[in-house]
Amino acid sequence: MSNTEKNIENEGIEKLIELVENTNICFFCTDLKAGDGATATPMSAQKVDEEGNIWFFSGKDSDKNKEISKDKEVQLFFSNPGKSNYLVVNGSAIIVTDIEKIKELYTPAIKIWFKDGVDDPNISLIKVGTKNAYYWDTVGGKVINCIKMIASVVTGTNLVEGVEGNITV
Repeated sequence: MSNTEKNIENEGIEKLIELVENTNICFFCTDLKAGDGATATPMSAQKVDEEGNIWFFSGKDSDKNKEISKDKEVQLFFSNPGKSNYLVVNGSAIIVTDIEKIKELYTPAIKIWFKDGVDDPNISLIKVGTKNAYYWDTVGGKVINCIKMIASVVTGTNLVEGVEGNITV
């Protein structure tokens, strides 16, 4: 990556929203002190709000909720190789059972996990308050960057352009 950017608060939240919406699925890591990756779970982000909080659905009785109740510090790893976007978020998670917030974020796809929809007794949300984040964003798509990589090997010059930087929320 050739350019490093530092985002100011509002631009940082916009970048966070863009990257999460483009990727959606992340590895949601809890019990960071264990360091063994056993608590890394693929999860789908529902929304990034205007304050930079990232929202997920989760079962009240899930291992993820149990892990958060013991230690709220989490890491989220988003990866979109097709668009060459990568994001790591360090945050603090809380369990939310507010029915109005559940209704706001609910989509029909959630019924796969919660058969009674918003009335499912096991439904809850996880709100991750972003403390800091770092991203890598390569300019161009997968095919263009593949061509640039081949040209880079031939010419001996790095032609792959990108930016990386801290996201301040």
